[in-house]
Amino acid sequence: MTGLGPGRSASVGALCVLAASVLWGTTGTAATFAPDVGPLAIGAAAMGLGGLLQALIAAPQIARHTAGLRERRGTVLLGAASVAIFPLAFYSSMHLAGVAVGTVVSIGTAPLASALIERVVDGRRLTRRWMIAATLGLLGTVLLCVAEAAHATDASMARTLLGIGLGGIAAATYALYSWAAHRLISRRIPSRAAMGAVFGIGGLALLPVLAVTGAPLVASGPNAAVGTYMALVPMFVGYVLFGWGLAHVPASTATTLSLLEPVVAAVLAVLVVGERLPATGWAGITLVITCLAILTTPAPTRPSLNRLRNPADHDSDHPTEAAGATQKQ
Repeated sequence: MTGLGPGRSASVGALCVLAASVLWGTTGTAATFAPDVGPLAIGAAAMGLGGLLQALIAAPQIARHTAGLRERRGTVLLGAASVAIFPLAFYSSMHLAGVAVGTVVSIGTAPLASALIERVVDGRRLTRRWMIAATLGLLGTVLLCVAEAAHATDASMARTLLGIGLGGIAAATYALYSWAAHRLISRRIPSRAAMGAVFGIGGLALLPVLAVTGAPLVASGPNAAVGTYMALVPMFVGYVLFGWGLAHVPASTATTLSLLEPVVAAVLAVLVVGERLPATGWAGITLVITCLAILTTPAPTRPSLNRLRNPADHDSDHPTEAAGATQKQ
């Protein structure tokens, strides 16, 4: 993908993130097929084993770029710590608040966290297109939450609120490790080496949690199958795709594109798990899809005298195109 032009490169990167989001959206439903396995064990198995597998596959690239990774060890360790915290908070959030709400809060608020990180740390200017898309996406996630809370009982409200709080922690850590990986990639560390290092160290940190809580995973064939699926498909394949995407779009765009995940999770929760989603929830899904359409549709270009005189100075309004141009510098 490195030989593509900025616009096409960004489009391919966006498609990689969307494909990863579809895979991630299956995790909550998959976890319901192993009801005896707690959320900590599910999270530790999925992200821990998936992260170690990423590191194993990327070992040659990590070895070649050890000096660069060591030079940026603060970024690597911040990303790895976030990788270790994210699945514990994310799966606990879904366990307490339900698949749809847990996913919506954890992923739906991540774009704001990513934008704040990029604005404060990198001084990145947010485009008008991104702000419109993010507003629609966040409004859609709020409607999804309202739809789920509408049929919650008083007894379950405390669990739901705790789940929403843990979802906020998951969103912050998701934004942090996305930013850390993108920062490493933008500093000439290949995506496979960057993702392998960050997720490998994070996976190692999750092994003690897996050792303490993971006995139910090997207690039956279905439980083991769920754990294997989670580690191999959403976590390993999904994050390989996500790493490719981060090589071509900024973290704030990637986390906004991943708003597709709660849509997939909500639909699967209705179709497979049997959760109910009223009209408000479907309206929220429509807004999220609109948000994704805005982000992934190429911005119309208007020829201008200044642009014709000096095309190199033209700054694209499309956030992913601007990111692709930045990567080429």
